[in-house]
Amino acid sequence: MNIQTARGDFLSVPSVAHDRILAAIDVGTNSIHMVVVKVQPTLPAFTIIAKEKSTVRLGDRDRSTGNLTLAAMERAYKALKRCQEIARSLHAEEIIAVATSAVREAPNGRDFLEQIEEQLGLSIHLISGQEEARRIYLGVLSGVEFGGQPHIIIDIGGGSTEIILGDGQEPRTLTSTKVGAVRLSSEFITTDPISVAEFNYLQAYVRGMLERSVEEVALNLRSGEVPRLVGTSGTIEAIATLHAREKLGIVPDPLHGYVVPLRDLKELVNRLRRMNLAERSAMPGMNDRRAEIIVAGALILQEAMVLLGLESVTICERSLREGVVVDWMLTHGLIEDRLRYQSSIRQRSILRAAQKYQVNLPYAERIAALALSLFDQTQGVLHEWGEEERGLLWSAAILHNCGHYISHNAHHKHSYYLIRNGDLLGYTEVEIETIANLARYHRKSCPRKKHESYRSLNSKKHRKVVDQLSALLRLAVALDRRQIGAVRQVRCELRPETREFRLFVQPANPADDCALEMWSLDFKKSCFEEEYNLKLIPILETKSLATSVQ
Repeated sequence: MNIQTARGDFLSVPSVAHDRILAAIDVGTNSIHMVVVKVQPTLPAFTIIAKEKSTVRLGDRDRSTGNLTLAAMERAYKALKRCQEIARSLHAEEIIAVATSAVREAPNGRDFLEQIEEQLGLSIHLISGQEEARRIYLGVLSGVEFGGQPHIIIDIGGGSTEIILGDGQEPRTLTSTKVGAVRLSSEFITTDPISVAEFNYLQAYVRGMLERSVEEVALNLRSGEVPRLVGTSGTIEAIATLHAREKLGIVPDPLHGYVVPLRDLKELVNRLRRMNLAERSAMPGMNDRRAEIIVAGALILQEAMVLLGLESVTICERSLREGVVVDWMLTHGLIEDRLRYQSSIRQRSILRAAQKYQVNLPYAERIAALALSLFDQTQGVLHEWGEEERGLLWSAAILHNCGHYISHNAHHKHSYYLIRNGDLLGYTEVEIETIANLARYHRKSCPRKKHESYRSLNSKKHRKVVDQLSALLRLAVALDRRQIGAVRQVRCELRPETREFRLFVQPANPADDCALEMWSLDFKKSCFEEEYNLKLIPILETKSLATSVQ
């Protein structure tokens, strides 16, 4: 079994015979969902052994500040604590939690995540809209056979709607739009039942917001292709449940594969808009919380289907949380079938960004190789970071100079901005922030708390990653000061008794004294010396010196 690493090569990963228990939590705008799964590496596949859902309404934010409310955060805390207890009772080896729209947009969202980590020891990763869409795609792929045919996936959440186009291979389109059932109900619906004026305005607003996503999907459909529409999320499942009760008299279990025609959806929307909250709540299978937001949610689905020109939607019960599981399996080298291409999503995303920002790739790859060599030689000696952090260093090394795309002046700050806002796929928000900060500190000042970019890292662990690994990246950049590959390799030697760190530099051309590189090392070593409390001594390693040292 092979897995691609940040080195760009493939390593052999031994097959794991025993089953593994994993929990995945989706901290959404409306609800907190968890699945606990048994991962069977030899298949590879996973089986859901437990589910948990709590409607916490993090999306009910303070109207004046946009902050998450104390009441919502308390509900979320209790729900997450319960999820944690269930996962532990089932012997989950790891709990992976992601947060989406409501937490992403709230000014105090990151503070909330810090509080959860301090109180529960549970780390929740904030993900971008595009990354959310990518993982939804993975979740659907794990439950739907695409057969090489184009599928459009729509996921209607509380705060956003993701529309994705793919054919079982790499997704062609990943979009996320700020229209969600909770968001729209809170911002646009004040009457009960909804008035004609409010409904018409809401319909026009939804259509206008979805148009760009639909256009992007259309641009990536090939001539003659007729896609199938797949719907995920609680809102769409609730619509399917209402439809099945009325048409069949029973609700299929599971709902997976159930089809709702557009004509029936339109009729349902027309009935729902005329009902008040009490009447909607009285519908069989409709709880009070869902009744509050079902009109907006059903309208989003209807307008998306009309814009896409599709006459039916097929239900898929797998979505973001299952996608989190699949992503974990890919990261751990447990999948190498039709999803195998996703295992290198991070590397390919970084290289796409490098191409977009016209990075000198041969130069960037030399810097990355030098940085990773320093990382490997100092691992267990100066730092204890592993493959995950090594990959972040590689990413930062490849993109450290991308700020030149904007301007040479202060390009390290431009690099931070471009990386931070570059929609890199496969990474959480804190990982993107870490890569951006590593790149930002490849020159000029060392990381400082007074810098806004550094303060944006709300994880103590990742601040330490930036402190320690940016010092290595600075040395790597110094080692190719002329950008000609003057240095073939470096060798590190720590002398604890004198607090010396000797860096032996081997030139590519034995006749080259690498004067500029040696000067640059001396000039840039202060951050390294400050961080590791060592004196760095660069030594040009000629053949005679190398022989005598050996």
